[in-house]
Amino acid sequence: MRCILAILAVLLLAAGYPGGTAAAHELRPTVATLVVAPEGRYEIAMQVNIEAALAGIGALHRDTDDSPQAGTYKQLRALRPEALEQKFRAFFPEWAERFTLDFDGTVARPQLTFVGIAPPEDESLARISLVQMSGELPAGAQALRWTTRKGFGNSVIRVKRPSDSEMSSAWVNEGATSEPIALGGVVAPRGTLALLGDYISAGFVHIVPKGLDHILFVLGLYLLSTSWRPLLVQVTSFTVAHSITLALGIYGVVRLPPSIVEPLIALSIVYVAVENLATSKLSPWRPAVVFAFGLLHGLGFAGVLEEIGLPRSDFITALVGFNLGVELGQLAVIGLAWLAVGVWFGRRPWYRTRVVMPCSAVIAAVALYWTVERIFLT
Repeated sequence: MRCILAILAVLLLAAGYPGGTAAAHELRPTVATLVVAPEGRYEIAMQVNIEAALAGIGALHRDTDDSPQAGTYKQLRALRPEALEQKFRAFFPEWAERFTLDFDGTVARPQLTFVGIAPPEDESLARISLVQMSGELPAGAQALRWTTRKGFGNSVIRVKRPSDSEMSSAWVNEGATSEPIALGGVVAPRGTLALLGDYISAGFVHIVPKGLDHILFVLGLYLLSTSWRPLLVQVTSFTVAHSITLALGIYGVVRLPPSIVEPLIALSIVYVAVENLATSKLSPWRPAVVFAFGLLHGLGFAGVLEEIGLPRSDFITALVGFNLGVELGQLAVIGLAWLAVGVWFGRRPWYRTRVVMPCSAVIAAVALYWTVERIFLT
């Protein structure tokens, strides 16, 4: 334990190293905010990773470095704002085909009005640009549906009505359509079950298929547990911990920069995998260690939701739904691992030497590379 604490301290110091950064190019959902403007018009402001859009990197990847188009993305990321804006303006007609604004059955085609791109600065960090559009609101329009297609990525649609002080929000997975969002008048609140469904889906997708680091962590827990009871103790400990920091992170009570959180998450995977190699039995302190690492993972999950800007009234529903989706994703990983190897080989005398140790070694090697990469190489 002293060794682990020492490593954590070193990582905290290293996270301040000038070359250190966050999970460099994590793909965040596009956030589209529609405002009902005077004189029958609407305006849309989108927070977009333009480089990912141009490179064709969609929702299948959590980080642009995981995509086959990573090289193209990095070339685009290095462009000056003027050059990138020129490329995006030329690309806009094609990109605009990947989303649809449907006002009571009438499809609207907004016009591009502004593209705001920050200077390159630190090219190891994702750059979020501002894309503004506007158009004529169909006469008598009462509600909006937001649809995205393959290649657009996951998104959040937010609608600001003149009569409300808060915005209505909906999470929309790539290729899906939102429920109708009212544009004015007395608006009935969106059903709790519908909101839960949105965020359960978002939490599940964040684990399967996009959360490779979380998948490896859960697999590390599974490999050392030959029976369900100790595994459930660890998973429950992890669940309680990341639920706490996810909630605290969303509410802004606890905040740590990704340059600290992401390397520590990778190191947590290293620890679990190395312990699998060092012992064949669960140590008494393992649930406590898993709880501590769950706190870190919860801060990582919080980064996914903090940019959505949900109204306060929806926070609890979103948090519960997202957490439930994460748990379902983790259980899916455990279930698939059990079906793949546990049910067939879990009680064989050679299970540890031929399955647990090789798999743990691979997990440790991958996570160690991530640890170094997230501190020094990105």
